Amino acid sequence: MLNSRRTFLKLIGTAAATLAVPTIGRSQNGPSAKLNPSTEMQITKAGSQPSTVGPADWFTGTVRIDPQFPVKEPARAAGNTVTFEPGARTAWHTHPLGQVLIITAGFGRVQQWGGPIQEVRPGDVVWFPPGEKHWHGAGPTTAMIHIAIQEGLNGNMVEWMEKVSDQQYQP
Repeated sequence: MLNSRRTFLKLIGTAAATLAVPTIGRSQNGPSAKLNPSTEMQITKAGSQPSTVGPADWFTGTVRIDPQFPVKEPARAAGNTVTFEPGARTAWHTHPLGQVLIITAGFGRVQQWGGPIQEVRPGDVVWFPPGEKHWHGAGPTTAMIHIAIQEGLNGNMVEWMEKVSDQQYQP
């Protein structure tokens, strides 16, 4: 394994020298030289993006969506902070490349199609594989906040389906 890594690093170094690609932090123009001058670090200030109400076609109950980062080509990932009031939840849905939820506050529920309802709390991380039908939301008496990160495929981030019934929501 170590020899493979050394060979890989040697090949990378040779390719960089051959192509005259500057290394990060070292270039003929000093440490501030950029590999690609058209890209720069971006900071989105807290509160600079308006909150939106979760659409009734996609959610049951009161839900607020706070955008964190949109897709920026060539990347495919986007993220939102979603706040669910008690009893609020998504409709059943899928993501073409999966979804990660990072529970940041409160108490919630998640479920994949055909599986049991699972309880989630702050610090829990949930991974839904690509194409898996699922829902997520708050507990019946406690709000829940999570960060949702998903990637798009050909511009599609999610496929929304039927709403989660009250019978499905209750364990």
